[in-house]
Amino acid sequence: MPHVNEVKYLGEYRLWLAFDNGASGEVELEPELWGEMFAPLQDKTVFATVHVDREIGTIVWANGADLAPEFLIERLRLAM
Repeated sequence: MPHVNEVKYLGEYRLWLAFDNGASGEVELEPELWGEMFAPLQDKTVFATVHVDREIGTIVWANGADLAPEFLIERLRLAM
């Protein structure tokens, strides 16, 4: 299972991610920002709070939302 090693907020709803398997690149997450946990991330100030939680190996936001690293690496592959 891949883990996220690094995240950079690029603006809007885009992130640059680096994984422990060597994969890296940009993902666009705006289409995923719906539902109880993710709708608050439509506020770009909240979205920009993204960081890597090393304990769980993925990205998390200040409101407690997180995305599975498998989902993120699939989004990265789709963007290529």
